[in-house]
Amino acid sequence: MKFLPYFAFLLTTLAIAQPNTDVYLLDLERTDSTFTVSNLETISKSDGYDNQPTFLDNNRLLYAGSENGQTEIQLYYISENTQHRVNATTLGGEYSPMPYPNRDKITAVRLDTTGLQRLYAYDYANLGFGDYKMLLSELEIAYYAFYDENTVVASILSGGQLDLVIADIKRDEATLYAENAGRSIHNVPESPMVSYTIVNEEKNHDVYVVDVKKPEETYFVSQLPIGIQDHTWLDANTLLLGSGSKLYTYSLFGPEKWVEVADLSAHNIKDITRIAVSPDGKHLAFAAEKK
Repeated sequence: MKFLPYFAFLLTTLAIAQPNTDVYLLDLERTDSTFTVSNLETISKSDGYDNQPTFLDNNRLLYAGSENGQTEIQLYYISENTQHRVNATTLGGEYSPMPYPNRDKITAVRLDTTGLQRLYAYDYANLGFGDYKMLLSELEIAYYAFYDENTVVASILSGGQLDLVIADIKRDEATLYAENAGRSIHNVPESPMVSYTIVNEEKNHDVYVVDVKKPEETYFVSQLPIGIQDHTWLDANTLLLGSGSKLYTYSLFGPEKWVEVADLSAHNIKDITRIAVSPDGKHLAFAAEKK
């Protein structure tokens, strides 16, 4: 990887759309030389916006799912093939669900009908009626990842674009880190690093990693393929993304290119976007549209 000092990036506008997507689940088997997916199933059962999958643990998957015309936090149990709404219903919608580190809670962005958009923590001990608490009072967070239970790396709405901030929950404050950021922010497995994307001069998305405790140092990893905004990590050295109906990986210590590892076109899906891998690496979830 190449070391780059932090600098201010050129500004562009990032359009945020809500297509008619579904969430899919796959079994995944990997070795040093093979990548095998099987048993694809659709876990979202409603029309509308079902998206933003992330694993709570090896058996439970969170996603933002449509229910009675609203977007709610859905919790899917893999072994039982059942799902439950986490939050109590409101007039607004919940998006970008995530596990809350070292807390028995889930976090999500709630967009109220008043236009207020904030990050909340939700109790999921009583599914369907989860109490909530606002975590950061001033930030219009759109996408985020936790560095630890008190520190959030987030893309916030800022004058028609997204800017990247590092936020302190206890102090309820944030520091601007980079302008013109993307929506894909992830913890790097077995590492203190967090990855994020920046829109480059060609309007493509570049992936960087940073240790939040050393924010003055950021490392360039790779440019995402043209038109792609989302990525995730298979392990500390391998990125994964979807493009069209195919999956691609990028090794930090291999050839500097994205390599096709799976073609899912036979399953009549297209436009794979958000993607997630279970902690044990045995399941893969992604959002896509039906052909």
